[in-house]
Amino acid sequence: MKNFFLLFLLLPLTTVLNTHGQNWTIAIHGGAGNITRENTKDSLLYKQALDSALTIGCSILQSGGTSLDAVEQVIIFLEDHPLFNAGRGAVLTNKGEAELDASVMEGKSLKAGAVAGVKTIRHPISAARAVMEKSEHVFLAGAGAQEFAAENGLETVENSFFITDSRKKMLEKYQKKPGGTVGCVAHDMQGNLAAGTSTGGMMNKKYGRIGDAPVIGAGTYASNSSCAVSCTGHGEYFIRYAVAFNIHALVSYLNMDISAAASKVFDEQLTPAGGTGGVIIADKKGNYCFYFNTSGMFRAAATSTGKKEVCLFR
Repeated sequence: MKNFFLLFLLLPLTTVLNTHGQNWTIAIHGGAGNITRENTKDSLLYKQALDSALTIGCSILQSGGTSLDAVEQVIIFLEDHPLFNAGRGAVLTNKGEAELDASVMEGKSLKAGAVAGVKTIRHPISAARAVMEKSEHVFLAGAGAQEFAAENGLETVENSFFITDSRKKMLEKYQKKPGGTVGCVAHDMQGNLAAGTSTGGMMNKKYGRIGDAPVIGAGTYASNSSCAVSCTGHGEYFIRYAVAFNIHALVSYLNMDISAAASKVFDEQLTPAGGTGGVIIADKKGNYCFYFNTSGMFRAAATSTGKKEVCLFR
């Protein structure tokens, strides 16, 4: 009975849709963890925020916009929303600062960009895109990334802009509450995939710690040959097990469907090792999948066929 219950908890949440061309799909997450009805007092606010983010992405894709634009604009909205651990509302370091990470990848070209440890870039996801499109590099960090962002006209702010009273209280009390890394995957009408992830990292982190969110292949990956993936969870495990890339590899090389690929990576590697978190995935046909091994994940998705869902709990 115990094994059956554990199996039930790890069942994927998958929707198989959009098997014909010219359709679009979008899925977003706002973090995974100990998200239950009992400890999520602001559940309506989370649902409203996810729904608003979803509306932004749907509008772009419905009008024929690119998956990359949809991903960026959805994450910009979530970075500005204080409920989530990204941008304004990011968790704080041991020194009481916000250190932000983000990455983005487009499936058509396999181009990618990332920034890490930035403290003054209002929208790290836009900085990651700028690295991808306006430099010969993939990954910039710290002061150099901030200098690059300023040179390219991106909005910069004082670090205090990102710090909210609730995050101060969390740091002071070493308490955890729902709210996590944000991400988005999308499939546009042209058949192109994109993925992006943005985070404030781990509460009370030290020494310039960087998790999986800005690491291409760990927290973010996209290829038109397979799928787009954005991860959330305990970053050290997602880096060690190259979760995003391995899901792509199973889909690309073994022709596995996205839910089976997520299940294999989580059930055979991540979960046995002690890693917790979740993923959102969209494949080249426009199918999408949520998969997580925690009690909940802030998540939402919509498709051109009219399917729409906004969920918090298992």
